[in-house]
Amino acid sequence: MCRIIIPPMKISLILTVLNEGDHIRRLLDSAVAQTRPPDEVVVCDGGSRDNTAAVVREYADRLPLTVITAPGTNISQGRNAAIRAAVGEVIAVTDAGVWLEPDWLAQLTRAGEWDGDDGGPGAAVVAGWYKSDPQNTFETALGAATIPDVGEINPDTFLPSSRSVAFRKEAWAAAGGYPEWLDFSEDVVFDLALREKYGPFAFAPGAVAHFRPRGSLRAFARQYFNYARGDGRAGLWPRIHFIRYFTYFVAAPLLAYAALAVSPWLWLLGALAALAYIRRPLQRLAGRRSPAAMLWVPLLRVTGDVAKMAGYPVGVWERRKVGRG
Repeated sequence: MCRIIIPPMKISLILTVLNEGDHIRRLLDSAVAQTRPPDEVVVCDGGSRDNTAAVVREYADRLPLTVITAPGTNISQGRNAAIRAAVGEVIAVTDAGVWLEPDWLAQLTRAGEWDGDDGGPGAAVVAGWYKSDPQNTFETALGAATIPDVGEINPDTFLPSSRSVAFRKEAWAAAGGYPEWLDFSEDVVFDLALREKYGPFAFAPGAVAHFRPRGSLRAFARQYFNYARGDGRAGLWPRIHFIRYFTYFVAAPLLAYAALAVSPWLWLLGALAALAYIRRPLQRLAGRRSPAAMLWVPLLRVTGDVAKMAGYPVGVWERRKVGRG
């Protein structure tokens, strides 16, 4: 019996950029250094007003590069435009603000079984991983407060960020592409559409993209406001958001009242509950030997929660306004 050998699939690396001239070289250098080079790199520029396009084109002799421009597009529109322009059967996606470990694409390819060794087209989707790349104490704390360690992840339920993911182009089409009506949480909605069609994703924990966390409390609050706004507009995680409102506006005030009116020992219960809430970030920081960063964790947790509670109803209102609710 003859064994059918399927040739390796072509893999297109795509990303969108907007005013990234000061940062994009690190990503492109890491793309050049891949042990499994992409067969094509498609960059969609959303209308940069700096030197981003010129910097990207400097790499035309080191990468199989295609640059398209789509001024005024959001990130979903830009990604979809880049994917449509791509010729590869597999699409690997990352973001402009990251750098990739040298075997990032090789790890995704291996997990997806897209190297043509034998049988079938391989996985529909492969979830890569990502780590924070902090430059100071605040960013170290923020990374620990917002990014789980890989050992905390359940691969069967993990929804990858589009800073580190790959999928067959036909799967992208079947899922309807990235939702162009969303400016935030777009990758979550896309992941859910893919999982509904294909089930749990293959997981490549060694396919690591590194990104720098937000550099200030204000920038972090704005980021989480926008994430929650996207959740509200997409109708995501209503139970989780309800629990947050209930905790802050019902459970915590009742506990404080009881501690004042019934027994001061209830303050101890509240302190234990608060400690349990920040336990995971503190454990991550303990492993990194950064005790100074631990002092930021309570403030970061509360700031993130307040930003989410402010952003979610804005998204819900926008959803109902456009008739999606």
